[in-house]
Amino acid sequence: MIVRYAFGVSLGIVVTFMLFLLMQALIKSDRSAITEDKFGRIVDMVRLLDEQEIQTKDRKPKPPPPPDEPPPDMPIPEFDSSDISQGIEIGLIDVNVNLNVGGTGGFSTDGEYLPIVKVAPVYPRRAQTRGIEGYVLLEFVVTKTGAVRDPVILESKPPGIFDRAALNAALKFKYKPRVVNGEPIDVAGVRNRITFELTD
Repeated sequence: MIVRYAFGVSLGIVVTFMLFLLMQALIKSDRSAITEDKFGRIVDMVRLLDEQEIQTKDRKPKPPPPPDEPPPDMPIPEFDSSDISQGIEIGLIDVNVNLNVGGTGGFSTDGEYLPIVKVAPVYPRRAQTRGIEGYVLLEFVVTKTGAVRDPVILESKPPGIFDRAALNAALKFKYKPRVVNGEPIDVAGVRNRITFELTD
């Protein structure tokens, strides 16, 4: 056992001494230290491309489409609106109406109904483009608030062309209601004729 230890220690001493000698030999060699600059040439390689012609494209925006042609001038329609009540024809009248409301909401004086607002009907496009003229005779109820209720067509020429436009216009009419004994009442059987004419 002691022999093995002695042999190991002596072998370790020999190896250590050999390493010292090897390091000493490396230090004294001709090779340059790591910190010294290396000698040599660095060659820069630059690849030159052949000259190429640059192609350019002129891009112009597309012109806008031409505007649509405006529709031809249409003649301006003329409307002749009149009231027919109890055989009396009343045209468009400039009426100055004063509504005096007193007390509990009643009217102070008695009086007949009077038109306040009459809206011109919209001339039907089909009739306008074809140059068709005509009239519509209506009958309706003027309510106690002055509105129009239950309009009915009594006569129309030509039939069915101007009926809807006349009914829509009549529903927008406004009246001063009839007042009896200080109270407004409904008036039935009020007639109104709406004429559809085209101007040149």
